[in-house]
Amino acid sequence: MARFLGMSFLALTLVISALLVIYKKYNSRLIFIEIQKQEKILDQYEVAWGQLQLELTTLSEQNRVEQVAREQLRLVLPAREKIIYIKP
Repeated sequence: MARFLGMSFLALTLVISALLVIYKKYNSRLIFIEIQKQEKILDQYEVAWGQLQLELTTLSEQNRVEQVAREQLRLVLPAREKIIYIKP
């Protein structure tokens, strides 16, 4: 009888252990899939960041700022004698 209980306990332990291994493997696959989704989103953010950096560089170029100031705002460069320099 004791031998039967010992074998039953070992069999039950084996089954529980096998089920836990299956559960952990399934859980790790779900986590891996989520990691891949997040990496894809990160890649999209990096592409968008690169595009924004390029756009910022283009818009902040000196000649672009000067062109917009002249064409849209109708600003002109003042004469040299009208410029006042302030020393810090």
